[in-house]
Amino acid sequence: MTFLRLLKQGLDRLLEWLVIVVVAVLVLDVLWQVFTRFVLNNPSSWTEELAVFMLIWVSLLGAAVALGRGAHLGIDYFVGKLPERMRLATEVFVFFCVAAFSFLVMVVGGIDLVRSMLLLGQPSPALGVQMGHVYLAVPISGFFLTLYAIIGLVERLGRLRIDDCGLRIGPTDPNPPSEIRNP
Repeated sequence: MTFLRLLKQGLDRLLEWLVIVVVAVLVLDVLWQVFTRFVLNNPSSWTEELAVFMLIWVSLLGAAVALGRGAHLGIDYFVGKLPERMRLATEVFVFFCVAAFSFLVMVVGGIDLVRSMLLLGQPSPALGVQMGHVYLAVPISGFFLTLYAIIGLVERLGRLRIDDCGLRIGPTDPNPPSEIRNP
């Protein structure tokens, strides 16, 4: 197995478990909010804020998990109609754009946002957590998005190079001879 595959598998497991834990905390938090509001008639003051913070983290980390799985929303109808070489070139362009956006906006801009918020020292109203710590989700998920986009980019470039060398994996003829076809 290549280094990139091993790295991707390790990151997949780490991020998936992290998202599972955050969703579990979110579910418990919302259940506690419902219990205190409707059973005890004394709603908890901090659960709504924690739920918002957990949603921020789960959506941003979930975006990285989705990119790693290739499950991101996309309009692939037209791309699927392209010849394989053009489809791969389009995917290279898309992964490059995702990597550039994730790095420049989410990592670089996110670090600047976190630094600014920590310098301001703004605490959240109910929990008293520094907002800079909440916003750490932006550069952290941006890092994972950038890494997954680079992995996807390298994989697609490798496939393009294999295609250029004439070393194709799978049948090259869309209409193979009848003895190879499935019945």
